[in-house]
Amino acid sequence: VQLQASGGGLVQAGGSLRLSCEASGRTFRTYMMHWFRQAPGKEREFVAAINWNGGRTQYADSVKGRFTISRDNAKNTMYLQMNSLKPEDTAVYYCAAGWGSEANMEESSIGYWGKGTQVTVSS
Repeated sequence: VQLQASGGGLVQAGGSLRLSCEASGRTFRTYMMHWFRQAPGKEREFVAAINWNGGRTQYADSVKGRFTISRDNAKNTMYLQMNSLKPEDTAVYYCAAGWGSEANMEESSIGYWGKGTQVTVSS
């Protein structure tokens, strides 16, 4: 599966952005989907994950209550709604497709990565 993230940009602190991740192929619905991010000088980190039908989600503590992950299997697309953005959310955001235990989606195996989209939050 090929993944393409979009929707990044420059926003002021407190603002919102919605990222999209469009997938090619018919197997999108079979994958657990993830968002990761990487800030300058830092390692890539987990942001959120969603199971195959959208019935289960998991978030990093740093984004809980502010970010919402969702998916539309009919459109082969995953989303990340980001509200109350903070300067520390500034990073390149990557979408990924993988598989693993729904009990701990953060630790699942990643099979495919998309190219990132830059999110910059100004103070």
